[in-house]
Amino acid sequence: MKRQRMCGVSLALAGLLLLASAPRKGIKVFISVDMEGVAGVVSGRECSSSGPDYEYFRRLMTEEASAAVQGALDAGAVEVVVRDGHGAKTNIIPGLLHKKARLLRGVTSRPENMMLGIDESFDAVVFIGYHAKAGTEDATLAHTSSGNVIDLSINGVSLPEAGYNALIAGLYDVPVAFLAGDDWICQQAEDLFEGVAVYQTKEGMAPAALCLHPDEVKKGIRRGVVKALRDLSGYTPYKLQPPYTMVLKVRKERALYPGAEKTGEGEFTFSDPDFLKVMDAFNAMK
Repeated sequence: MKRQRMCGVSLALAGLLLLASAPRKGIKVFISVDMEGVAGVVSGRECSSSGPDYEYFRRLMTEEASAAVQGALDAGAVEVVVRDGHGAKTNIIPGLLHKKARLLRGVTSRPENMMLGIDESFDAVVFIGYHAKAGTEDATLAHTSSGNVIDLSINGVSLPEAGYNALIAGLYDVPVAFLAGDDWICQQAEDLFEGVAVYQTKEGMAPAALCLHPDEVKKGIRRGVVKALRDLSGYTPYKLQPPYTMVLKVRKERALYPGAEKTGEGEFTFSDPDFLKVMDAFNAMK
């Protein structure tokens, strides 16, 4: 398995750095949690409420979220909001989530979706259980929002879910500090977000994956989040310049969103200076 990346330092060295640095007091952290990047997950059935192993993996999802919460608290956070971002948004088990976190669960028609609840009061964003974008050949359960999406690009930049979620956070000047998922989404995050800390939960060998033990993943997430949040000066909110031009490629065409244009077979273009309107168009046509 590839070495777990934590801003370019090993877990052992990270531990020494934690002892040498003081917590950054008073921060507020937003944690968005998906499921495909959680330790051990390799099948869509494991992420579906109708799957025979779903209850086990939703517990792991909850535990990874709790590890991130504890890491944020260790780093001096005074408030942590966890957004259940997978599927119907009712996967995290409330009674098993860290008691110091507030949980935002349930579906929404609002364009923020997996980032519902983010605003300018937060200091940093953490992504847990995230996965690579559609078309990433060897990644674990790679997709972009739905299996119908072939590719989503904004202003010419092809984005995973982490990318457009980071753009939503960037509207409020909140940077992405940490991401956990398979090796492919870790690489995509590093390519997009300046200085982001990442933790690799597994190595994608689609449809298989070489996975770390869940207990090791929880420890790694906690340590990684602590280190990432102790000094936020090196992070920059992820932004692109408006107007935002979306090019969406899909397998099956849906109804044309008002203001969108069909620019090819299964391809739609939509542009607007308001990024949340672009997300509305994406959600309608994806």
